[in-house]
Amino acid sequence: MRVSRSAYYDWLTRPAKVITAETLNLYRRTKALFEKSRQSLGNREMVKKLREEGFAVGRYRVRSVMNKLGLKATQRVAYKVTTKRKHSDAVADNLLNQNFNPMALIKFGPVM
Repeated sequence: MRVSRSAYYDWLTRPAKVITAETLNLYRRTKALFEKSRQSLGNREMVKKLREEGFAVGRYRVRSVMNKLGLKATQRVAYKVTTKRKHSDAVADNLLNQNFNPMALIKFGPVM
């Protein structure tokens, strides 16, 4: 595990961190809101949503909670239509019929 023996025994003797019910509720609600938003809420919007629900939190507290829970917002890219086709236009004939193999190899002389 790449941890020294003294660090391991020091960790064993440390008291466990006590999480209050309010903090646990904040963690659960933050994760639920993040999943509901399809992983798009950042800390600023998360603060607004949590304050609407009655939590007294600031931006930096929400940022640290999101980091602790491993929640990282991803920005969705809007779909953009790049081809505008009229259905009344005629479709070109398929002259090649997907036959891309040449019949004979043409050799060119040296280029000068």
